[in-house]
Amino acid sequence: MAPMTTPGEEMHALVERLYPLCRSITGDGVRATLEIVDEYVPLNVHEVPTGTQVLDWTVPQEWNIRDAYIADSAGNRVVDFAASSLHVLGYSVPVAATMPLAELREHLHTLPDHPTWVPYRTSYYQPEWGFCLAQETLDAMPDGEYEVRVDSTLADGHLTYAEHVIPGQVADEVIVSCHVCHPSLANDNLAGIAVATFLARSLAERTPYYTYRFIYAPGTIGAITWLARNAERVEKVKHGLVLACAGDSGSLTYKQSRRGDAEIDRVMRHVLAASERPHEIREFTPYGYDERQYCSPGFDLGVGSLSRTPYADYPEYHTSADNPDFVSPQAMADTLTVCREAFAVLDRNRRYVNLSPYGEPQLGRRGLYDALGGRSDTKQAQLALLWTLSLSDGERSLLDVAERSGLPFDTVAEAADALHGAGLLKA
Repeated sequence: MAPMTTPGEEMHALVERLYPLCRSITGDGVRATLEIVDEYVPLNVHEVPTGTQVLDWTVPQEWNIRDAYIADSAGNRVVDFAASSLHVLGYSVPVAATMPLAELREHLHTLPDHPTWVPYRTSYYQPEWGFCLAQETLDAMPDGEYEVRVDSTLADGHLTYAEHVIPGQVADEVIVSCHVCHPSLANDNLAGIAVATFLARSLAERTPYYTYRFIYAPGTIGAITWLARNAERVEKVKHGLVLACAGDSGSLTYKQSRRGDAEIDRVMRHVLAASERPHEIREFTPYGYDERQYCSPGFDLGVGSLSRTPYADYPEYHTSADNPDFVSPQAMADTLTVCREAFAVLDRNRRYVNLSPYGEPQLGRRGLYDALGGRSDTKQAQLALLWTLSLSDGERSLLDVAERSGLPFDTVAEAADALHGAGLLKA
C-alpha cells in the first residue's frame, strides 16, 4: 500500500503542479490554473470583457504568450521563455528584431546583488517588452548582434476570476481571497492558492455557520473587478482574510484590517496568542495585497491578511529563488491549521442573553455540574459556565468572555452550548 500523504504534502504537490504555468492578470495561464484548482474544489469561473468599467479602472486587454527568446549569432537561445516564465517581462508586447547588445540592454532586467537569480518584472499598463535574466548570464553575453523574439498577443479578450462558495447556516459571508496572477513564484502566491483550496475542502466537511466565499482573482484589478460586480451585495460580507506568502519558513504575520478592531482582527490576535506560536501583528497600511481593495474606505470591509514572512521582507521575493524548494509542506500545513482555528472561533463567536440574570442560577439541579465529572479541566469548565452567565448580556460575545476570563475559547463555547441547552441562555 502506498504511504498516506499529509495535507501539507498534497498542498506542496499542488504548488509544484501550478509552478510552470505562465500566469498574468489575464490570459490562458490564469484559466489553466483555475482548471487545476477546480479538480480540488468546484469553481464558478467568471469572464469579464476587455473595456468593462470596474470602479475607477477598466478591464485591460488580454495577454497571452507562446514563445520568447534571445538568441546569439549562432542561433543558441541565451534566454528562453520555455525554461522559465519569469524570463519575459509580464505583458510584453510582440517583438521580432535583431539588435546589438548595447541596444538590447535597455530591455533587460537583472539582480546584480543576486547574480544567479532571475527577477520578476511586469508592465501591465505601459506598452513595453523586455526580458529578465540572471546577471551572470548577461555578464557572459559578448557584444554582437542578437535575435530577439516575443511571440505574444495583446488583444481584446477577458479578465478571468473564480469563486467557490460553501453555503452556511446564514447568508452572511466570510470571504477568503488569494491572487492568481503571478507566474513561477511558489510563495507568492501558489502557497496562498494551495492553502485557500485545502481550507475550502476542510470547511466543506461540515456545514459552517457563515457562508464562505473563496475568491481566486488577479491581484488589484481582479479584486477591484469582484467588488465592482458585487457592490450591491457586499454588505453580506462580515469578515474576510487575504492569503499570501503562506509557505515559507518564517513565523506567521497577521496584518489587521483598516478598522483595526474588526472581529477578524480580534479573532486572529486571540488565536495566534493562544497558540503560543511565534507571530507578529501588523497595523493596516494601504499597501500590500488585496486587503487594501476590500478595506478601501467606500467598502471598509473587515478583511485582514495572513502570511508568513510578509511580501518584500525576504530576499527571494519576486525572484526565481521563490521556487517550490523555498516553500515547505510543514509551513503550509501550519498556515492551514491557524486558518481553521480562526474560522472555528469566528463560526462559534455568538452573543447570548442570560435568561436567569437575577442571582446565580442553580446549575447543579440542571445537571450542569454533574456533566463535568471526570474531566481533567473540571475547575476551568465550571469557571467557564459562571463567566459565560456573568457576561452574557446581549452585548458581549463569547470571545469577550474568553478574553476577560483568560479561559480557552473552546471551553467558553462548550459552556455556552451547555447553558443554551439547559435553557439558561438565548442567542
